[in-house]
Amino acid sequence: MTRILMVCLGNICRSPLAHGILQSKLNEDNFYVDSAGTAAYHIGNQPDYRSVKVAENHNLDISTQSARQFKVSDFDAFDYIYAMDHSNYTNIINLTRNNNDIGKVKLFLEINTSIVNKNVPDPYYGEFIDFEHIYNLIDDTCNLLVDVLKG
Repeated sequence: MTRILMVCLGNICRSPLAHGILQSKLNEDNFYVDSAGTAAYHIGNQPDYRSVKVAENHNLDISTQSARQFKVSDFDAFDYIYAMDHSNYTNIINLTRNNNDIGKVKLFLEINTSIVNKNVPDPYYGEFIDFEHIYNLIDDTCNLLVDVLKG
């Protein structure tokens, strides 16, 4: 089974959407998807209500997810770790123990060659339209990722 972890800052906006979107596109017998945040701000909370709503608008239910903080043991538990932006990528890399750990960490948008800015914008302080924008950005990129994972 291939295990994939999506990571943002608080694990309530971007990574729960990436978790839910990617999970909906993969066979759960062959793939396990989870999400985490590099900060401990929202541990135990469900995703931001706007992330839940935008997911619902696209027939996805992410309301049962619970925020957790990224931990060093995630390097052992996951095959791929995708950071939503450069800042979180750096935070994860700073926790790596060896080259094997480093090799698992990727910037989520790197696979999407049509995007110049490789940071998924953090919509937390924005409006609902910002959540819709990142949903579409993540969905498009997950479609590319699925092709690679199933490759």
